Amino acid sequence: MSRKITYISGTRADFGLMRATLLALSAQSDLAVIVTGMNLSAAHGNTVTEIRDAGLRIAAEVSVPMEPATGATMARNLGAMITAFVGALEAEAPDMVLLLGDRGEMLAGAIAAIHLNIPVAHIHGGERSGTVDEPVRHAISKLAHIHLTATEEARARLIRMGEDAHHVHTMGAPGLDGLAEGARPTQAQVATHYGLDPAQPLALLVFHPVLQEADGAVTQIATILDALEAAGCAIIALLPNADAGSAGVRAHLLAAADAPHISVQTHLAREDFVAAMAAADLMIGNSSAGIIEAATFGTPVLNLGRRQNLRERNLNVVDVPEIDGALAAHITAALAHGRFASANVYGDGCTAARIAALLTHYDLSTPLLFKVNGY
Repeated sequence: MSRKITYISGTRADFGLMRATLLALSAQSDLAVIVTGMNLSAAHGNTVTEIRDAGLRIAAEVSVPMEPATGATMARNLGAMITAFVGALEAEAPDMVLLLGDRGEMLAGAIAAIHLNIPVAHIHGGERSGTVDEPVRHAISKLAHIHLTATEEARARLIRMGEDAHHVHTMGAPGLDGLAEGARPTQAQVATHYGLDPAQPLALLVFHPVLQEADGAVTQIATILDALEAAGCAIIALLPNADAGSAGVRAHLLAAADAPHISVQTHLAREDFVAAMAAADLMIGNSSAGIIEAATFGTPVLNLGRRQNLRERNLNVVDVPEIDGALAAHITAALAHGRFASANVYGDGCTAARIAALLTHYDLSTPLLFKVNGY
């Protein structure tokens, strides 16, 4: 009998990052996906269709409200998801629950699974970010039994946090798988596809509000757009996640969408997002893709504010702590520097095979569930 593994997908982004890993697991086990959050929101692209199109079995769809986009909504959704996940996991009865990163959907999944005595495997634990994401990430790690870290530094941090070294495995970042494979469209082709002038420098903008700074998010996105315009950039801008402060950011981007130099997108399929990231002269904002994936292409990244604070950096990332009038000068400098050599501290693009080989044969006997701190 093959091992039963359930993955929880809560956003348009996490499935794209995990697609190769989930397909590898599906080929060797009975894999199912519980789908929730933005995946089921028309305003965020209804990206459950991408999971279906990949041929993966969906165990349950758990809808939660996306509005109002506040911290209170995020907290209430945790309770709703825990209740729904318990029912879905009882029905599915998996041998293991697989989680990625630091979002509330994953925390709810971990809480549900441990109370059903189901081992939890967590990817991308042990990293720092300094916003609400960091304590959520570490909370998931403390609930998890098997840790699949992206880097050796993250592995060492989890062990210092008291996790059993025998269950902390450095796998690399799943989002790097497939990035270096196949031909990519040229920058001119990408710009033309989005109705932008290929003669202008191309910027990819992905900016999500930070919970602790939600009240200032509209001012921040306005400053970013003004600085990009001053630098003469053509802009591909993605709408933000459904987090506190996102409504104002969405409204401001949509209001700017009629300008000829900007293309505002609700969602980009993984292949299209990667193509834009590879072609761009500059990636700007606070997405983890700028910290992790962009280095594979040597794309210059301006990482803004605190959302990715303290995460390991590749050489292509320049941190800009304050989003203010000095931003235009940072953009000009990044464009003048140009591309970096391709080198990535987060892995070699072969993570899917490693995770599939490990999890399909992992010893899930009773001692695994009786975890204690190592100090």
